[in-house]
Amino acid sequence: MNTLDPDEIRPEHLAVPGTLNLCIASLQVLLLCGILVATSAVAAWWGVLGLALLYGLVMNSAYAMMHEAEHNLFHPNPRINAAGGVVLALFFPAPYHLMRQGHIGHHQRNRSDDEAFDLYFEGENPLWKHIQYYGILTGVFWMVIVASTVLAAVIPRFFSISMSKLHPRFDRPTEALLETLNPKYTRSIQAEAIAAVALHVTLILTLDIPPLRYGLVLFGFGYTWSALQYLHHFDTPRDVLNGARNVRSFRWMDKVLLNHNRHLIHHQHPTVSWRYLPAIDPNPNEKRPGLLRTYLRMWKGPRFTRERVKNHYAGKVIR
Repeated sequence: MNTLDPDEIRPEHLAVPGTLNLCIASLQVLLLCGILVATSAVAAWWGVLGLALLYGLVMNSAYAMMHEAEHNLFHPNPRINAAGGVVLALFFPAPYHLMRQGHIGHHQRNRSDDEAFDLYFEGENPLWKHIQYYGILTGVFWMVIVASTVLAAVIPRFFSISMSKLHPRFDRPTEALLETLNPKYTRSIQAEAIAAVALHVTLILTLDIPPLRYGLVLFGFGYTWSALQYLHHFDTPRDVLNGARNVRSFRWMDKVLLNHNRHLIHHQHPTVSWRYLPAIDPNPNEKRPGLLRTYLRMWKGPRFTRERVKNHYAGKVIR
């Protein structure tokens, strides 16, 4: 596997395209609002399906931009960077500061025993691992996050280090996540969760949209986002930096998703903006596996392994 030495990255590749990102994020928010408003005027199943697919495409793009904020790559001004992430996360809907801690923790736990959803180990419940894994492939993972958003609005203490002690070993990834959450973000998480719930309840009531129809449109994003979350990691090397893959999709989709499918490059160089990932690709002519084919391969399910990989960042609180 050819990799680019960090010393070879030019200074311009470390620049944050703040103005460009603000313009793209503004367009994303306008489109998302337009889709949700249109939901009130569409009742036919094909119309709802079309809006669900459109919301899925635009919100996955917005999530990719939110992901930039999580890495402080949305804007060079820290306050604008965080604000951009908060606004985009409202349409997930989820608290940005909870999502950010989960994602930064993902970069620390990647492919270790604490985050290997396609594997199960001696002493773990195979049935639970299969339920968890197929929940990722079918959108249930997104539904759990949405439910967690409501929970965070009401009981923010649930997302704390102390709560991880109440269910040791029941779900290793969840415990590993809770152990890294920083209590200084608890109030922000609750405020953002309340704002997210309030936004969507307000839209449903003011636009008089049937909740089921509204939920189906949002699930267009939920299913596709959830399905994509482990696609770049399953069956990859058990290595925190190299345990990811670059995936091929349509050129226009790569642009819409802000080069998110160049995931291995991102994990190797998480301080590089989406804009410059193709420029630092050490294997530009690499034959990347197709996105759909990779997703279908995932359905073979998790497998048992005796290989153990320690999480060297276990318990390290996210800053």
